[in-house]
Amino acid sequence: MAKPVRSIVITGNGTNCEREMAHACRLAGSDVTDIVHISELLCGEKKLDDYDFLNLPGGFLDGDDLGSAKAGANRILHAPVRGTKEKLFDQFDRFIRAGKLILGVCNGFQLQVKLGMLPGFDGDYRTQTATLSFNDSGRFEDRWVSLKVNPDSPCVFTRGLDGLYLPVRHGEGKFIPAGDGVCERLEKQGQIVVRYCTPDFREATMDYPLNPNGSVGAVAGICNETGRIFGLMPHPEAYLHRTNHPRWTREDLPEEGMGLALFRNAVEFLRRESL
Repeated sequence: MAKPVRSIVITGNGTNCEREMAHACRLAGSDVTDIVHISELLCGEKKLDDYDFLNLPGGFLDGDDLGSAKAGANRILHAPVRGTKEKLFDQFDRFIRAGKLILGVCNGFQLQVKLGMLPGFDGDYRTQTATLSFNDSGRFEDRWVSLKVNPDSPCVFTRGLDGLYLPVRHGEGKFIPAGDGVCERLEKQGQIVVRYCTPDFREATMDYPLNPNGSVGAVAGICNETGRIFGLMPHPEAYLHRTNHPRWTREDLPEEGMGLALFRNAVEFLRRESL
């Protein structure tokens, strides 16, 4: 008998999408789904070690001071866990080394990149090699976008998917790598998982507003080399049911929203791994 899949959704300090993300985990079949304030981790009341699937939701960590999620990344890297000799990131590091799954969305993706968790080349999850900066439009973008899924990516979350239609809600979503070598390596290793594309899901595009932020290479989301850590700017937790779609009264849509597939893939993968 497979052991239960336990999911954790971290909230606090400006996060605002935790309930939707927890709902997605439950709909996907997670046996246990806890919304945990980061202070509970820092106080030692909760531990990442007790979970299998870590979710980092969207929001505005620390008011986006120092740049989106930068203050939050510093907290995780340097803040001690009460009653122990470890930093909070030590728990993140153990979680990753154990082969568990991590999904970051919007501010959560920004957090992963600022931590160095993504792209995580050669198992180095502390060195930042990319950033997410201000949209080329110079303003907050709130719209729906099409995403082309890379079929050659090792990403656990997008297996069996060709394209996704999801909303974006961000002011700092432009993916910028630290030099051409980073992009080349991401491309070579299949770590670019989703790109902004044309509505037919065929061609990646740099054209605004199909590409809402001007991301280099039209990058909307990347994974680490194992495919078990995934981050993206669009919000899969915001499209879980047909009524979330902007044209649900005018189109014949499936009952299940496209975003739920990412969470279902994660939970089913963890259940298979524990058999």
